[in-house]
Amino acid sequence: MRMLVLDLDSLRPDHLGCYGYHRETSPNIDKIAAEGVRFTNYYTSDAPCLPSRTALMTGQFGIHNGAVGHGGTAADLRHEGPKRAFQDRLVRESLPGFLRSEGLRTVLISPFAERHSSWHFNAGFNEIYNTGNCGMESAEEVTPTVLDWVKRNAKEDNWCLYVNYWDPHTPYRVPSDFGNPFENDAIPEWLTEEVLENHKRLVGPHSVHEIDMYWSNPIPQFPRYPVEIKNMIDMKKMIDGYDCGVRYMDEHIGRIFKELENQGLMEELVIVITADHGENMGELGIYGEHGTADHGTCRVPMIIRWPGMNQGHVDNGLHYSLDLAPTLAEMFNKPAKTSWDGASYASVLKSGETSDREFLVISQCAHVCQRGVRFGDWLYIRTYHDGYHLFDKEMLFNLKEDPYEQNNIASERKDICKEAVYYLNEWHDEMMKTMDYDIDPLWTVMKEGGPFHANGHLKMYAERLKQTGREDAIPKLKKRHPKEFE
Repeated sequence: MRMLVLDLDSLRPDHLGCYGYHRETSPNIDKIAAEGVRFTNYYTSDAPCLPSRTALMTGQFGIHNGAVGHGGTAADLRHEGPKRAFQDRLVRESLPGFLRSEGLRTVLISPFAERHSSWHFNAGFNEIYNTGNCGMESAEEVTPTVLDWVKRNAKEDNWCLYVNYWDPHTPYRVPSDFGNPFENDAIPEWLTEEVLENHKRLVGPHSVHEIDMYWSNPIPQFPRYPVEIKNMIDMKKMIDGYDCGVRYMDEHIGRIFKELENQGLMEELVIVITADHGENMGELGIYGEHGTADHGTCRVPMIIRWPGMNQGHVDNGLHYSLDLAPTLAEMFNKPAKTSWDGASYASVLKSGETSDREFLVISQCAHVCQRGVRFGDWLYIRTYHDGYHLFDKEMLFNLKEDPYEQNNIASERKDICKEAVYYLNEWHDEMMKTMDYDIDPLWTVMKEGGPFHANGHLKMYAERLKQTGREDAIPKLKKRHPKEFE
């Protein structure tokens, strides 16, 4: 058996042709989607980067594995404590550890462990190639390492090659000689002048005024990346920058496919294409970031082409990224590990029989502290720390009517909010019952001063608000976060 896993950082499903995007961003990915199964409601349980990949690799929610943030105590995997054996459980119960125990040579091409000091990400791999630029790689820095490994090893049997690409991740940095294949293409039609004017009234990191978190200082080395969206020209530059990242990455993925085809291996290869998280492009008024527990940040693509299994199928069921490990276990005719929180959807791959959930709970503790509940047509978000965005404590969106989260209807549909809170409490009760600790790491983040990317920045941001004529937001921020003004 041979398997290729493509983990494509910050990739939104709806900016891929196979998910209905009007721009030709992904012809190589689209071809694989047409030959396999495409999942439309697939979510990371814990965002952004470090929590998401930790959940994927451990098969556990962040509330169980402990890693929910980008700094502080809750950025580290929980120790196993007195129950730890000579080897920890990641040796065989991590996603690559399981594959290795099934006889596959596991190979990782990624700088991710170094980027976040998340060394547990490497657990279970036989070979590790760090591409060396801590996640600031462009595809031309990654592809040569992949092609070299493929040329030397691909004809051997029983391997899983896991590859990270980073090009859709901010700041958008595709080489200038790539040009702009979308120069004459319209941006998504929902992004109008009216939407932009509404967003100009919002505050917080990665708003239209501060695309680069808290600032709008020019970044000459990243000309594709606008630092402020003042008008629709800037808006197009923002969307084009992201889409160029997707298209550039897709072309490099095509080179890998071509080499595998030349070696006569493409037809028998299992291919998994997914992402750690999406990228907000206007959802909640945020641009170029993955900083909330919402549809824009937490929904990811999942495409699986498994020779001999379902082809050209679309599954609309609710699934988590951490469901991948138990799914692979079932495909290998092995039981899921008791430590895993996920549920197998192997039936979708085998026969198209759905394995839908009633609801999902998605979390974010690096930029804000939020938990969202995804069920039916609804997305409910509960905010514990707003990351200086002045979000309402409760937000509710009908994703069928409002897929870009522009109209919070929580006050109008208290009945739906109550249903969502019931789901959230049911999930939380189950999580707390099935762990060896009585600490929810979301509250660890709160007690340590708030999410890493907000903690300690409010006084500085208040000065910027004064300088840019938005001082009316400061009293509201002081009321929300009085300790940070002391």
